[in-house]
Amino acid sequence: MLCLSYQSAEEYEVPFDYERIKNWPIPETRQRYTDRDTILYALGVGAATSNPLVPEDLQYVYEKGLKALPTMATVLAGGAGWLADPETGIDLTKVLHGEQFLTVHSPLPANGEVIGHDRVDEIYDKGADKGAVMYMSRQIFCAQTNTLLATSTWSTFMRGNGGFGGTATGQPKPYAIPTDRPCDLSIELDSRPEQAVIYRLSGDLNPLHIDPAFAAMAGFDKPILHGMSSYGMAGRAVLKLLCHDDPNRLRVLNLRFAAPMYPGETLRIEVWHQSAGQACFRVLATQRNITILNNGYVEFDASLPIGKP
Repeated sequence: MLCLSYQSAEEYEVPFDYERIKNWPIPETRQRYTDRDTILYALGVGAATSNPLVPEDLQYVYEKGLKALPTMATVLAGGAGWLADPETGIDLTKVLHGEQFLTVHSPLPANGEVIGHDRVDEIYDKGADKGAVMYMSRQIFCAQTNTLLATSTWSTFMRGNGGFGGTATGQPKPYAIPTDRPCDLSIELDSRPEQAVIYRLSGDLNPLHIDPAFAAMAGFDKPILHGMSSYGMAGRAVLKLLCHDDPNRLRVLNLRFAAPMYPGETLRIEVWHQSAGQACFRVLATQRNITILNNGYVEFDASLPIGKP
């Protein structure tokens, strides 16, 4: 779950304007990444915790035959922090990352250069006392071939910007998890105690995830893990349970952030079959028996049998 701390929009007395935000000019972003970046991302989502390494983890952290985790696309070619521009009128002291969606169009190379195109898709007004929800998307292209690699979409819950007069209808509904039967597959994954320290090196330097004093000001007894690190762990679990640890088989990975996770916790990922190449899931922190990621939905290449590799 993302929680940012900046000066609030009230300090600038800039009203939130739907048309201005919906059409905000966001320049394209280019990023060159290396094998080292790909390995660092994998470590930041908890891969490679055994010695010797099992082959399914070795492929994400060893330059010989290195493969990129598909969820790495969500941290590539991110636009500049335009939301922090006081002219937006967005109160970033009251912003949370609500949902994350990923569609993989082509396998992500282990290294290369990519171009990101961001846009604001829609903003829903939940009311002055409830806030607003903004949906954004980023298309990520290979800079060399112009191949569309992935589309990353996310929702941002803006608690301080409701009541601007926009529509409250049409917001995507979360995918329903079965309540009438137990899960079909499950797996537990351990996170590292230092995982937030590693993951932040992939680009998210929010002090909430490293500074105990800052975490205390935000109401936590210690720093919490980046929501997108737990998202990457969910992606690893799905690859293990449904894709035989073949990253090229993942097509879609969507979920909703439900509660914070702490570095070092163990996650239990529970999966329900839906149809050929489709499944849903949720993720629990086992020590606290709390759901941290919910309403998960995945699409994958079902040409091979599903189940544990």
